[in-house]
Amino acid sequence: MQKGNDHYSNHHYYCAMKFYNREKEQQILSNLLSQSKNEARMTVLMGRRRIGKTELSLRCGDQTILYFFVGKKTETLLCRDFVREIQEKTGSPILGLPGSFSDIFRYVLQLSQNRPLTLIIDEFQNFAKINPTVFSDIQRDWDLYKRKSHINLIISGSVFTLMKKIFEDYEEPLFGRADQKITLQPFATDTLKEILADFNPKYTAEDLLALYSITGGVPWYVSLLLDKGKTNKDKMLMALTEMDSPFINEGKNILIEEFGTDYITYFSILTSIASGMKTRAEIEAELGNNNLGPYLAKMEDYYNIITKSQPIYAKQNSKKVRYALNDCFLTFWFRFFYKYQALVENKALATLGEIIQRDYSTFSGLMMERFFMQKFQEKGRYIVGKWWDRKGTNEIDLIVTDPVNKETWVYELKKQGSRYKEDLLRQKVETMLSQTPELSKTTIHIGVLTMEDMIK
Repeated sequence: MQKGNDHYSNHHYYCAMKFYNREKEQQILSNLLSQSKNEARMTVLMGRRRIGKTELSLRCGDQTILYFFVGKKTETLLCRDFVREIQEKTGSPILGLPGSFSDIFRYVLQLSQNRPLTLIIDEFQNFAKINPTVFSDIQRDWDLYKRKSHINLIISGSVFTLMKKIFEDYEEPLFGRADQKITLQPFATDTLKEILADFNPKYTAEDLLALYSITGGVPWYVSLLLDKGKTNKDKMLMALTEMDSPFINEGKNILIEEFGTDYITYFSILTSIASGMKTRAEIEAELGNNNLGPYLAKMEDYYNIITKSQPIYAKQNSKKVRYALNDCFLTFWFRFFYKYQALVENKALATLGEIIQRDYSTFSGLMMERFFMQKFQEKGRYIVGKWWDRKGTNEIDLIVTDPVNKETWVYELKKQGSRYKEDLLRQKVETMLSQTPELSKTTIHIGVLTMEDMIK
């Protein structure tokens, strides 16, 4: 699925679905637009594909917006597209076809000296392959014209590694040029509930858990399901393996460009983690490869796709390390679509649908843990984590500490409350406190959170 078409499909889905929960980002863009009337402003908008960067940019509030999509074309063909956009939106004739993007960018900067406007450059990182000198050309002209121009420049990109390199590597020409950087996140848990309630006022906890487990709050996935009437758990799960479902190849579409030729090794590691292998030893045993440390480190530090976690208040050098994918949808995709790619390639989607139905309960239990951790983290006042001992025999699902008021809530997470055993949890808490002195100094509350607590 080419991003050139994605922009239009993204726009379409947002038209069908209300624009939710970007008030803070819209306010930032509105302020930058106002500032650009005095002096040019550059904003860098980052985030995974499908997170809504294009739609947010188009809602910056300006009357004149030039939208340049950097598709995988030659620079000459891109220049034709951009000239057409300038002429249609501004009515300013451009004599002759500019020979480079640098010429066009300089023209727009000069145009904005007398006519304030917004320029959105989408999938900006693609210039790295089309013509990498573009970055130093932009730096030169930006430094030359910034104080005289009235351009509100919004640069967005979804290949996270390249965008970080372009704007955060001090050896790169555009380092330090951005006035503002915004990294768009998926919808918060309360926003996801609000959206689902708009489409299905009688939704159940199962429906909310399914929407979260599949989409992780990524706007495009949410709208793909809800705009098509997939508003309950069963319909959502069935939609995933329908013929021509956009979900089937989505993980590849998102990540192959990030990982490049080494993608098979990375994909194998991610499939192991998504399937329940939590430690490096487990992953290496699963894949028969004892040298995966560099790959794991790169996925954590460079690609920002996995998280390395330790028990709450564990020492930095603790060896009790576990790995998890950051992204719910990618966890789902690797757990089912990539793991069973032979079924995908043979178009045995009905069989894959049965496997998803069979294994969904276990998978969604892990996603329920993630939902509650995120819910407490969103409040912005707690230290949130889990705890497990060295052998992994004692484990506590969720610990929420208020460091100011010295209170700690220790929760067992059960889909149904009837399966909760308070005595067992108390025993685990005693073991944890004997090994975690920081928590011993707080008032401990224990309890259970069930699926029904998700919708309270």
